[in-house]
Amino acid sequence: MKVKAPTEDQDQAALVKWFDLQYPAMRGRLAATPNGGHRHKITAAKLKAGGVRAGYPDLNLLTPRHGFAGLFIEMKRSKGGALSAEQADWLQWLSDQGFMAVVCKGFDAAQKTIQGYLGEAPCSR
Repeated sequence: MKVKAPTEDQDQAALVKWFDLQYPAMRGRLAATPNGGHRHKITAAKLKAGGVRAGYPDLNLLTPRHGFAGLFIEMKRSKGGALSAEQADWLQWLSDQGFMAVVCKGFDAAQKTIQGYLGEAPCSR
């Protein structure tokens, strides 16, 4: 029987839960952006008017480390999941502004990224 890879939403929810347990002093500081998903047209219009932008990364940790101003993560499924042009543009722009801005395919990749970012070893852009 073939096991399905978790969805992006499942991986992201597990990551946030892990982060809050692993880093209790920073609990709640790994924040999500309410982009994507299916919404009623009125709700979508209100969010867009309020500043929700296409392609903006899924998660941010606004804690400076290793010369970076903060960490932005665009989550993707461990199997599949393509980066849109808008997402690539945001990641490049954030990187140019001094943030570590990366794509993580699945929970494990995101977990390792956060551990490296908050750890002693410098991260690569």
